[in-house]
Amino acid sequence: MFGAIDLYGPAHIGILLVLIVITLIVIRNCRLGEHLPQSRASLGLLTFCCFAAYPINQMALLSYGTQITLDAIIPLHLCDIAAFICGFALITRKPLLCELAYFWGLAGTLQGLLTPDLAYGFPHPIFFTFFLQHGVVVITAIIIPIGLGWRPAKGAVKRTFILLLSYAAVAMTANYILDTNYGFLKSKPSQASLLDLMPSWPWYIPLLVGLAMLIFILLSLPFRNDSQN
Repeated sequence: MFGAIDLYGPAHIGILLVLIVITLIVIRNCRLGEHLPQSRASLGLLTFCCFAAYPINQMALLSYGTQITLDAIIPLHLCDIAAFICGFALITRKPLLCELAYFWGLAGTLQGLLTPDLAYGFPHPIFFTFFLQHGVVVITAIIIPIGLGWRPAKGAVKRTFILLLSYAAVAMTANYILDTNYGFLKSKPSQASLLDLMPSWPWYIPLLVGLAMLIFILLSLPFRNDSQN
């Protein structure tokens, strides 16, 4: 019988350490030179995982007879979208996609790793698919600037924040029509999270918006000498 994840228990800490080690390995390979086989293999596997994480998660849900809700079927969670964006960012290196991968990945998806809203603990397959999907986003967000030398262009914070607000508008509309909880904009996660420190719905939503802007600004600070974000 699989229980819920033990927040910051051995399995949670262990999987986070594994993701850190993978990130360091990919950074090292990329810095050796993108043309080298180990670098190309690392980036190719990371790109594949970005695109494959969602369907793999769906197969895990179906295989274990888990009750599947619309929230799980339709890839409208921010992390679902971010994974696809990260995949395309690694392939194309388009500036806007890299900006979204970096800011959305570290401001949003990272919270999923630190406070996972996950009803299944180790060694349930969904435990692994959850951390696969969230992990590849965060790894990509770190790899793009540190391993591949990307830097945000002028106005990156504003652009990515406006697109985040656009996502929130779409998610709230979908939540109203479909009775879902995309972006946790209808209710707080069932597991412990940063939102537990905030007021009840809907008052935590404007606080989330303000916090997101603050985190975006902080994430732009390492590049303040490269561009005016």
